[in-house]
Amino acid sequence: MRKILPCLFLVISFHGVFAQTTKKKPLDNSVFDGWQNVANDRISDDGKWILYVIKPQQGDANLVITSAKNTDKFEIPRADTARFTSDSKFAVCLIRPFYKDIRQAKIKKKKPDEFPKDTLGIITLGSNSVTKVPSIRSFKVAEKAPIIAFLASSDTLKKPKASDTSKKAVAATIAPPVKEGADLTVKQLLNGKERTFHFVSEYQLSRNGKLLAYSVIAPKKSTTVISGLYIYDIDKDDLKRISTGRGTYHNLVFDEAGKQLAFTAEKNPEKALVKPFKLYYYNSGKDSAEVIAAQNSTGMFANWAVSGDGRVYFSKKGGNLYFGTAPIPKPADTTIVDFEVAKVDIWNYKDDYLQPYQLKNLQTELKRSYLAVINPADGNKKLIQLGDKNIENISVADNSDAQYVLGITDTGARVQSQWEGGTQAAAFIIDTKTGDRKLINIRSRANYSISPGGNYITWFDEKDQNWYSYSIATGKKTDLTSKTGVKMGDELNDVPDNPSPYGLAAWTEGDKAVLINDRYDIWKIDPATGNAVNFTNGIGRKNKLILRYVHIDPEKKFIPAKQTLWLLTQNENTKEWGYYKKPIDSDQEPQYVVIGKYDYSQLIKAKQNDLFIYAKSNYKESPDLYVSGDLKNETKLSAINPQQAGYNWGTAELVEWNTPKGFHSKGILYKPEDFDPAKKYPMVVYFYEKLSEGLYTYIPPFPTPSRLPISYFVSNGYLVFTPDISYQNGHPGASAVDFVNSGVEELKKNSWVDGAHIGIQGQSWGGYQVAFLITQTNMYAAAWAGAPVANMTSAYGGIRWESGVNRQFQYEKTQSRIGATLWDRPDLYIENSPLFQLPKVKTPVVIMSNDADGAVPWYQGIEMFTALRRLGKPVWLLEYNGEAHNLVLRQNRKDITIRELQFFDHFLKGAPMPVWLDKGVPAVDKGKDWGFELEK
Repeated sequence: MRKILPCLFLVISFHGVFAQTTKKKPLDNSVFDGWQNVANDRISDDGKWILYVIKPQQGDANLVITSAKNTDKFEIPRADTARFTSDSKFAVCLIRPFYKDIRQAKIKKKKPDEFPKDTLGIITLGSNSVTKVPSIRSFKVAEKAPIIAFLASSDTLKKPKASDTSKKAVAATIAPPVKEGADLTVKQLLNGKERTFHFVSEYQLSRNGKLLAYSVIAPKKSTTVISGLYIYDIDKDDLKRISTGRGTYHNLVFDEAGKQLAFTAEKNPEKALVKPFKLYYYNSGKDSAEVIAAQNSTGMFANWAVSGDGRVYFSKKGGNLYFGTAPIPKPADTTIVDFEVAKVDIWNYKDDYLQPYQLKNLQTELKRSYLAVINPADGNKKLIQLGDKNIENISVADNSDAQYVLGITDTGARVQSQWEGGTQAAAFIIDTKTGDRKLINIRSRANYSISPGGNYITWFDEKDQNWYSYSIATGKKTDLTSKTGVKMGDELNDVPDNPSPYGLAAWTEGDKAVLINDRYDIWKIDPATGNAVNFTNGIGRKNKLILRYVHIDPEKKFIPAKQTLWLLTQNENTKEWGYYKKPIDSDQEPQYVVIGKYDYSQLIKAKQNDLFIYAKSNYKESPDLYVSGDLKNETKLSAINPQQAGYNWGTAELVEWNTPKGFHSKGILYKPEDFDPAKKYPMVVYFYEKLSEGLYTYIPPFPTPSRLPISYFVSNGYLVFTPDISYQNGHPGASAVDFVNSGVEELKKNSWVDGAHIGIQGQSWGGYQVAFLITQTNMYAAAWAGAPVANMTSAYGGIRWESGVNRQFQYEKTQSRIGATLWDRPDLYIENSPLFQLPKVKTPVVIMSNDADGAVPWYQGIEMFTALRRLGKPVWLLEYNGEAHNLVLRQNRKDITIRELQFFDHFLKGAPMPVWLDKGVPAVDKGKDWGFELEK
């Protein structure tokens, strides 16, 4: 454990060693596209085979299949989306077209059906042979058998975007057009038998791989093909049509045993303006599927029907069939003449949600469904409506045969979310047999959930900061955590709102205990009595270790009685990562496994043995894939980015200091690999809130969305400093000054920091702090503010257009940390708004503010730019057309990366000024000249 020496003045400690001086080339823009990462990693059920995809940032991926010993490796160019079969004998993947071919198709503006198509790859493990099937749209693998089904490419219907409010989009949602089918093939991999069916639109395999269900949409003029839903018995090679009719078939689902099938379908006239769905049910004892829920069914609300968009699923044992219902939408009025009617959004103060939010979520609302349930074995097949407009959110236990479900509602309390940021919700338990509801907790700021076995409801009450349980059997409410003596809400909370919980980690088998996190440790608590023991024996708090349970089997929603828990661990002081482990039934302290100067991913475990795959990395080493049984004796499987060895990379070290106001803080200092303490280096300071926990995070060189590309700058001869910032409510700007400037001043005491050439860079909240800092000090030679808020008084009432919500909550309760309304404390809004102090600015600054920013109003950057321009200050504004808060398009990311380096090179290194900084780029030259040339 490191010792931090106490002192009365600022102290800074450095951890790490100087890198050996090397002469390597700096990173440049040409390296971005080829830089790799590992994705889609999987391990076979028997643990003998591992697959992963090596993906460049832009270009063709590469699928690697290897033995666990990494001795039998096989690669498939351009393949991804790969799966193992359950018998661990085969892998199936999609092989993508060449990147260059897709690029050419885009350049030539080809139609989607003219683009190059995916190819299916079937690999026999150990043989290194690939069977290829061209022109494939999708594939599915049976969960418990080596059976696959794959659908050929065909014209697909474009789904409206969530925010598409056009008449055409709305019509397509409430009356979806019929999708044409394509060839579907089912293949038995062990014996090679296969069969192909034509004009298929939807398909599903049973978990055991014995049955295939699929829908056929016959061509309009066909007299031989019969539209409908078919069942194919794969072993018997027997085909059966169980429903007839042309239309739209959705939600094909088998029960876990593969003996029951349900689906939704509408068989309305193709030009109908509204197309209500029906729920169909089939089992092996029937000749055909029957309608068990539809408009006017017993239990269905008036003018409601089955939703084609709601999820359909059977309970674990198959006793309950869950599905969605919804009001039948109003049909489009075809008599309206568009150019003769007003187009207006009407805002009403009584609305639950503001109009922008409603419009942004229009498609979601049109597709909203409310959970209902039917017991198929019930002779009456009575429909029980569980959710409705008053209780929209229903949670079903993992044991979906449980009698009760959880209903959560914030109806009638949504307006307050405009300034609260959240809502107060009430909780109900709802009987799946009768639909009866019982209120179990009144409206409160709480996070409710139902236990896996369906025996308890738990929640964290934000007001009193404790966890509670409610026993469904006894109706008893139990305080779970007040007697633990530790806080369950964020101990470091620095926003003007209630601290958020550290979270519920998991449940044990049979709902016997619930695991709940505090800041460091995990508590094991009896939900019936509230009796609590520190499962991690207090070693977390004692040693400043943050221990968190990792779900190694995603299929298990609870912890089996004898399972060993793997605990992802970070040392809060050193930022090192690793793992501890402990059996769930043990009273002993967790066992140390590994802690080191690495960042570890979560573990993925083989189902049939104790082998794990995981990624491990740090700032110097790319996140490569490893396999191990104990995380000590490990085999490295991948070796991505070998080209990094040829470039001047860097080091990362933890620094600590005390601020003038007496706060202790930490940050990361990045140095070039060829760092020489006898030289002076310019430094760029990048900040947001707290970044030091990423000390061992690998930062690949990439075109930035507008943040500082740290490894790129470090490689090009800069020091980069990322200080942590803690905030005082009401004074976020002054807090940034306290933490950032003091950290920089302490670093400036080192002879190798060029104190006259220090720049600052931030994006979004960091951009705001950049804007504020340059009004308070002239210590920075250059500044870059991405998407900054310059004027809190005008931003306070604005809209976050990406989500449609109002911004007031952000200032009163969350990140902007004012903690009061504009009219209660206008002084704080003015104090923290850079706009009112811009006359003091002497630092050259670039602003990025995009016209489609959905988080920070575009006009904030314009206010800042025009004010500084009016004041005669050196300022530039980059507005990327149609771009979001963070740049999305890769060409724009490459553009801003070049400009960031040119800007700081000029002001911090004395490099020639590029044309765009010196003279700008007139509108008449837009799209012809980008102004990158350097002035001579």
